[in-house]
Amino acid sequence: MADRTHDHTRAGFSRKHRVAVLALDGVIPFELGIPQRIFGRARTTAGELLYDVVTCSARPPGPVRTDADFAILVEHGPEALATADTLIVPASYELGPVYEEGRLTDELAAALAHLRPGTRLVSICTGGYVLAAAGFLDGRPATTHWSSAEHFQRLFPRVRVDADVLFIDDGDVLTSAGVAAGLDLCLHLVRRDHGTAVANEVARRTVVPPHRDGGQAQYIQRPVPEPQLATTSMARAWALGRLHEPIQLRDMAEQEVMSVRTFTRRFREEVGVSPGQWLTRQRVERARHLLESSGLSVDQVARDAGFGTAQSMRQHLQAALGVTPTTYRRTFRATEGTR
Repeated sequence: MADRTHDHTRAGFSRKHRVAVLALDGVIPFELGIPQRIFGRARTTAGELLYDVVTCSARPPGPVRTDADFAILVEHGPEALATADTLIVPASYELGPVYEEGRLTDELAAALAHLRPGTRLVSICTGGYVLAAAGFLDGRPATTHWSSAEHFQRLFPRVRVDADVLFIDDGDVLTSAGVAAGLDLCLHLVRRDHGTAVANEVARRTVVPPHRDGGQAQYIQRPVPEPQLATTSMARAWALGRLHEPIQLRDMAEQEVMSVRTFTRRFREEVGVSPGQWLTRQRVERARHLLESSGLSVDQVARDAGFGTAQSMRQHLQAALGVTPTTYRRTFRATEGTR
């Protein structure tokens, strides 16, 4: 696979960032509409659109079948891919040899050949089969709908499949789990491109949470599911109200009157990650918000987010976002007036 680079830490773009959505026969209408709904609602504080979203086909403009009882009329052909800064491939139920043999059709290969080097690549659900068949996922971590994960891994052994997460951000190539996980991934991209304030506003207008906890594990049907007599929701709410304080696992377990062992197991079943991983994610999000929206020093942000020291926060932000707190603040506060 050719080397692909993309500057994914900058807050804005010199022009509207073009998102091309590739509609293939058998496309699922819900997933096809996600990019327009999310990127098409992202605006600056002055009300200017931040993205230009265009839907295109792998063949000349015309009707494209969906998996519903209607077709859609796509007005752009594959040449639109040459203008894309980001390509999004939603799921389709008619992928043919892509799904069955792991290879592109001649038509699809010719369409993808229009992509410019450095185009950011994104898939929703089984749209990842297209990226994998094109070789874009070789040697990379990726995800897809949990029910297709084993088949996906057998078909593409060079891909490092993780079926437990809602999405995977591998820099210039991003993949999501099934259906609504496409919302999570697109909101994540808006947040990555323009900060939490813009992403949160889009989420509010779309009436979805700006960030969902956990991964796909919580949605997989188990052969003999345990009765859920108790949840960990009170402990999570309790922890969110005191992120600035030291929080021990036993403290969270006590909120639900559970043993640490039972609480940890129940928490992972419900949320998809361990309590410690969840707590770190919440503190990272808190730190991001404060770095963007306040004039607090880095040391104070670290304390308010519960990291204790600036060094600890720096390590966690570097691991989660790939940048230091100072760089993150410079990136997302520098363009505050244009967001």
